[in-house]
Amino acid sequence: MTTSRLLSLEHWKGWLWSVIRFVLITGLSFVILFPIFQKISTSIKDKGDLYSAVVVWIPQNFSIDNFQQAIRVMDYWATLLNTFLLSAITTLLTTASCALAGYGFARLKFKGSNLLFAGVILTILVPPTTILIPVYLNLKSFDLMGLMTLIAGKPVNLLNTYWPFILTAITANSLKAGLYIFIFRQFFRGIPKEVEEAAYVDGAGIGRTFARIMLPNAIPSMVTVMLFSFVWQWNDSFYTTTYLTSSKVMSTQLSSLPYNLAQQVSDGASKADPFYLSMIQDTGILLAILPLIVIYLFIQRYFVESVERTGIVG
Repeated sequence: MTTSRLLSLEHWKGWLWSVIRFVLITGLSFVILFPIFQKISTSIKDKGDLYSAVVVWIPQNFSIDNFQQAIRVMDYWATLLNTFLLSAITTLLTTASCALAGYGFARLKFKGSNLLFAGVILTILVPPTTILIPVYLNLKSFDLMGLMTLIAGKPVNLLNTYWPFILTAITANSLKAGLYIFIFRQFFRGIPKEVEEAAYVDGAGIGRTFARIMLPNAIPSMVTVMLFSFVWQWNDSFYTTTYLTSSKVMSTQLSSLPYNLAQQVSDGASKADPFYLSMIQDTGILLAILPLIVIYLFIQRYFVESVERTGIVG
């Protein structure tokens, strides 16, 4: 009798957990997918559907005019190329520099290493707005220990160029770099030390061991970091709109899309219509995230495998 009760209790526990899991997954899916479906519905509506009381999700008049307007105002194809180049460059440089830093924290013990790693963790916790002004002033008057003044006679203004992103990526100080260093550190700590010791016995130094032995084994963590870095750089609006105010990238074009459209439309009513401007901006947002969705569809299997093998969930 006791055994049957235990089995019945386990059955009810399993059933209850299945219901809770279903509710959680459904709720999370709704939170993620609802805005996307809403933007898709808005982007294919005609302007007249905005004022129809019967139109909620399915438009009465399907139209691609919103896409045409958003592509024209954003100069979409040039913006897409610029954003892809910026994201790709920073992704590659960030992955390389953070892998070096993560390997150093995982394997090279030196005085003060724990204190430095605490500083890395602190960069994850500290809001970027706290250091925005000094970083901005440094980039506006960039002078590497007086070297720029010595060569050019004055500091160099790096704003409205890719250099702020390149320099921060090379020095493992780019957007979310602290998280990437932590991921690499956790992964390298999980690799047996015997692998390195065998390389040292064969005469390999630290650099060669890292490049020939450790880095090829870190492909899963590299995939994770590269995808995170690419997506976050693509979607970044804080640093991009601060450092690249006059460049055509997705963040700056999306933030100025309603204003640019209002300046270009010839109809005065359309110019003053905030609902129409919001419709075009929703379409622009959809166009901005579409390349990321396409990329994820192709690499999602590799991404899931890499997450399982990194220290994110371990």
